[in-house]
Amino acid sequence: MKHDVEVQKLAQALFVINKHAKTAPEPKQLYQLKKQAIEKLLKEKKAVKKGLHFSDHPKLSNQHSTVLIKVGDYCFHIPPAKEDLKQLKHLGALNQSYRNPPVKMSLSQAKRLICKYVNWKQEKTSSKPARKQHSSYYVPSSLGKMDWPPARSKKR
Repeated sequence: MKHDVEVQKLAQALFVINKHAKTAPEPKQLYQLKKQAIEKLLKEKKAVKKGLHFSDHPKLSNQHSTVLIKVGDYCFHIPPAKEDLKQLKHLGALNQSYRNPPVKMSLSQAKRLICKYVNWKQEKTSSKPARKQHSSYYVPSSLGKMDWPPARSKKR
């Protein structure tokens, strides 16, 4: 029973991460998390490859397929490996009437759960704010300076 609850929670977290990745300006990290979690779930036999679907978003006007993965009550798509194209049955077009069940989980909670599951180590970013790079044409404004016009230097 506990195993099913854990898989269901992971599936919900994956759903939230996937939903946010689709609209994120920088989705790379979210998709990497999704990929690693699904790979681990497949290895542990907690997820199943159901077959291939035609993608709704053709690449460069060429139709391609994605692998349908079932985790708990949720379904996800991932890019296929060469073996998948040879071994899995093609299910045709995506079923537009199917929707994953709704989830009430924040993105931060979902990321925490998946990061813990895959033992994700995020690179530490420096706490110092990045220095602004100014172009060589940048001249700082002298508006509001009390010592205007600047005094001449005494070097000669």
